[in-house]
Amino acid sequence: MASAVKLTSLSSKGGCGCKIGPADLENVLHSLPQTVPNPNLLVGLDTNDDAGVYQLTDELALVQTVDFFTPIVDDPYAFGQVAAANAISDVYAMGGTPITALNIVAFPISTLDENILADILRGAGDKLKEAGVSLVGGHSIEDQEPKFGLAVTGTVHPDNIKTNTGAKPGDKLILTKPIGVGIMSSSLKRDLLNQDEIDRVTHVMTTLNKTASETMNDFNVNASTDVTGFGLLGHASEIAAGSNVEVRIDSKSVPVLPRVKELAESGVIPGGTKSNFSHINEIVSFSKELDQLDKYIMCDAVTSGGLLMSADSNDADALLTELQQNGIEAQIIGDISDGNNGHITVD
Repeated sequence: MASAVKLTSLSSKGGCGCKIGPADLENVLHSLPQTVPNPNLLVGLDTNDDAGVYQLTDELALVQTVDFFTPIVDDPYAFGQVAAANAISDVYAMGGTPITALNIVAFPISTLDENILADILRGAGDKLKEAGVSLVGGHSIEDQEPKFGLAVTGTVHPDNIKTNTGAKPGDKLILTKPIGVGIMSSSLKRDLLNQDEIDRVTHVMTTLNKTASETMNDFNVNASTDVTGFGLLGHASEIAAGSNVEVRIDSKSVPVLPRVKELAESGVIPGGTKSNFSHINEIVSFSKELDQLDKYIMCDAVTSGGLLMSADSNDADALLTELQQNGIEAQIIGDISDGNNGHITVD
């Protein structure tokens, strides 16, 4: 067992909150050269989807993604689990089945107990086993700040790919995990959470989206993404823009972790959350009933969040019921309409 070290103290940001901000990332990606068109590349850089998809045969396509970050929790084993669940989630969001993974490790091996790294890898390995994913290798470097993640490959039938560009007017939006993870994890770093609260947010982040994805695939879901570093509204905006629709979110229906508003009132607002708000503020119309902290919570930088599904209105209620019967904290949080396309309304 590794010696006690507060992992979150070893970096300035944690989890998906350490992502490059959406505005800066957008500027950089615009400068990338155009790729050579390939008819087998079904999902690439043209959209802001969770993973790339490459068709191999008429019935088989590969789903590829990568995700890594700095510690989001202090326990090394839990950190490995969170990182694995987060990386695998992109495949689930596309409606795919993850099959293999590669570890990505950056670790100060000369200054930190090597057993800490062993526990991180053990946590990730156990989560991969739960998902039915085979670890096939990895790569490591020495770094002053510990970082961990995985590159994941999955499979999907070319006709069953879920993207963030297929939402249709009349659809209902379903979210499968509560938000507020960024504020909670920042509070953990400041020693503001009790053990029950730490266990609660850790459980949310380590829960696989496997069951949610498999349930989704049994219903008519027109678009899907997972909610991570760009926050609920950031990822909802990708659906709005990619599908050329308007997204309406009922803030009162959005599941939020306990005490998030109270912690925000005490000043715990992650920098990534503020960046998310600045990036999407111009395309969102907020209800006058929402104060600034409510707006930040809707933009909170999530790590290993739930799936955001745009489900056909005829299937949405049945999908929600089955998700909840399967133990998933899902809620209908809004709907899709035609009109002010690319826009979000938060009531």
